[in-house]
Amino acid sequence: MSLDVNNVVEVFKEITKNIEINKQYLTDLDAAIGDGDHGINLNKGFQVVMQKLNSSNPKDVGEVLKTVAMSLVSTVGGASGALYGTAFMKATPMGVGKETMDLKDFSEMLKVSIDGIKLRGKGDKGDKTMLDVLIPVSESIEESINKNLTPLEALKEAREMAFKEMEQTKNIIAKKGRASYLGERSIGHQDPGATSSYIIINTIYEYLQKKEE
Repeated sequence: MSLDVNNVVEVFKEITKNIEINKQYLTDLDAAIGDGDHGINLNKGFQVVMQKLNSSNPKDVGEVLKTVAMSLVSTVGGASGALYGTAFMKATPMGVGKETMDLKDFSEMLKVSIDGIKLRGKGDKGDKTMLDVLIPVSESIEESINKNLTPLEALKEAREMAFKEMEQTKNIIAKKGRASYLGERSIGHQDPGATSSYIIINTIYEYLQKKEE
């Protein structure tokens, strides 16, 4: 995979672009079962992320992740800011002192990020949240590492898993957040947090694909 600090910053630039492109889509998904602000809030947060990264010169991966985490926590309202902010903050120590990161680093960062989200949101897979995408993705990447797949192959499988699990959230009753108030009426609606998580995973895959062309 090996991404250096500049590559990691570029990945976040691409994530910011794709969140902005999908801002209305994410907001519409959230309007059906939540507060109707997921796309708007996340876009606002990632715009600040890019401002901070563009005006700084991070020396290691940890500094990039900390900047992302602090920007999201301080600017994104609702649960998404706290959960995504927690995820990146939990991954930060693993990037301290690292000028490059590989697939194993990404896998370990994803695991601790998931642990942070679980702790913060008191949720798990099956609750109709971002964890319904992130947990299977983490398991897929770990399996790919064990099978000695290339980083690009591993990310391709992970993004396919992410898409499948995102779609699957339509069949789940929401157990967390405002959507949980709907009970069975939340069935049939795709979870916005799972969708933004898919967008992030897919963006990482697409970046790696272009890098290796």
